[in-house]
Amino acid sequence: MSFNPLSMLSPDQTSLLLLGGTGTIPIDRYGRFWSLLAANYLHGGILHIIFNLMALRQIAPRVIQEYGISRMFIIYSLGGICGYVVSYLAGIPFTIGASAAVCSLIGALLYYGRSRGGAYGSAVYREVSGWVISLALFGLVMPGINNWGHGGGIVGGIFLGMLLGYDDRRKAGTGHHVLAQLCALITLGVLVWALYGTLMLKFR
Repeated sequence: MSFNPLSMLSPDQTSLLLLGGTGTIPIDRYGRFWSLLAANYLHGGILHIIFNLMALRQIAPRVIQEYGISRMFIIYSLGGICGYVVSYLAGIPFTIGASAAVCSLIGALLYYGRSRGGAYGSAVYREVSGWVISLALFGLVMPGINNWGHGGGIVGGIFLGMLLGYDDRRKAGTGHHVLAQLCALITLGVLVWALYGTLMLKFR
């Protein structure tokens, strides 16, 4: 059995399932479709959290700079769902983590760099392409990495970036802000529901 350092100090699988882990087991066996969103906020250990926070700290400000905070959060939320839908369709039985959502931000920057063009756009595209290559290599050598979720997140981010637009082409409007608030409310509701259900099962 291969050792995965990302799983150090990990909660047990039952707890992660109850709290919103996603995949074919939670969705097909238990009908937990809402886990496609909740899983983006669960992690399998301390290193898993640290790596994703480091990536988010580097990538999110760039996306906010070009898309604004409302569109960044929409891309993060819906792009993470896209990544886990692809993962589910690929037959991944159980998965968690923010990396699908983070990858959607990478996808949005890929679209931005290619669409904007010019010296700055080309520089962004080259930099982000390097992240994609590093991510792919990491996924090949590290056991337990959900490459389907990563790839689905990137593709979802590209399409969301195209659909929502970025500041150089279209300023954020009321619709973007309302959708971001809706994503936040649904996310909060899903996480509260997952925690409530877990506590009810643990202490009944």
